[in-house]
Amino acid sequence: MALYCSVNMTLLQWIYAGRRKWKWKLEMAVLLIIATLCLLIILQTDFQGKKSQTTRQYKVLTKLKPEPQTRPALFLSSAPKCERNLSASEIQGFSTLPMIIQDFLFYQHCRYFPMLLNAPGKCGGPENSADVFLLLAIKSSPSNYERREVLRKTWASERLQSGVWIRTVFISGTTGNGFEKDRLNKLLELENREYQDIVQWDFNDTFFNLTLKQILFLEWMERFCPDVHFLLNGDDDIFANTDNMVEYLMSLGDNDGSKHLFIGHLIQNVGPIRHPASKYYIPKQVHKSDRYPPYCGGGGFLLSRYSSRVIYNMSHSIPLLPIDDVYMGMCLEKAGLAPRSHIGVRTAGLNVPSGQQEANNPCYYREVLLVHRFLPQQIFIMWHEIQREDLDCAKRTTVSEQNKILME
Repeated sequence: MALYCSVNMTLLQWIYAGRRKWKWKLEMAVLLIIATLCLLIILQTDFQGKKSQTTRQYKVLTKLKPEPQTRPALFLSSAPKCERNLSASEIQGFSTLPMIIQDFLFYQHCRYFPMLLNAPGKCGGPENSADVFLLLAIKSSPSNYERREVLRKTWASERLQSGVWIRTVFISGTTGNGFEKDRLNKLLELENREYQDIVQWDFNDTFFNLTLKQILFLEWMERFCPDVHFLLNGDDDIFANTDNMVEYLMSLGDNDGSKHLFIGHLIQNVGPIRHPASKYYIPKQVHKSDRYPPYCGGGGFLLSRYSSRVIYNMSHSIPLLPIDDVYMGMCLEKAGLAPRSHIGVRTAGLNVPSGQQEANNPCYYREVLLVHRFLPQQIFIMWHEIQREDLDCAKRTTVSEQNKILME
């Protein structure tokens, strides 16, 4: 019995010791599992924190980073449709005005329109735009495909001229309705895909909206090309000797575009045309004053980036006027600045008394900066004529005689 009890006691002690050892192992295993889970939770929390911080930093960098030029759609604004100002109909004599004038007054306040096409990298981005010496801003309606093609191959070709860069952008609205509008928009889209030189907004590209086109462009320039030195602002039917323009602008010495410059064919001491049959008819309901400030003919003029910025800033407080060149003069006058005449800018054409045959003499155009009213084929021929190395202008007229003709 004693032996039996002794054996049982030994067995019980062994079982109890085994249980204690098993319990200790179990506790250790549980502690190990808990420690592992805690470690995993800590690591996961730290990872999420770093990931969140990285995400926040990325968002900040994304916000500060310039919009990618490979995605033009990111630049296109979705400006709300501008509603007509019905109170315009309460203006005295409104019902007697031509429909085109009425329409202008209804929408005179509208300045923001959806952008359909853009060329954001035209100047290499805002930070590199100082590399552009002369930016050619050419007003062109969607249907004027032939004109744009000729200009790209002649005086508006983008190039390094006398060691400085010339860049080109065509500014446009929309024309037509339905299928015709879509077709012309597609044409501009294909052109822009190939040349990256078109900026287009969804407004009616009409004569009375030329001022709107001008202001939209100046706003575009402030965003994408703020530091270009000089601008040529002109129509797509001008002949511009851009080689001469670069030479003239480089000769200004102390003006690198940071000072006032606005030159062209100066027009002064004139006022609004009050005859309803005229293309330039401006009634008192649109412009009360009987005088216009001095201005340069809108066919083409040269200006500095300083002056373009002044005009843009002044435009915020001056109601739009349908005549775009007069409007530029109004903005300058409000800023206390004035446009100047340049003998080489001939927006009224050359006065050559010898007749049309002599008027086609390239020697006249080798000396000028700009002449208005050229057909595309005339531009193409004249550009190549003035580039001829064997062109001998001494046989025709002397330089003094040419200048005398240009001054008439």
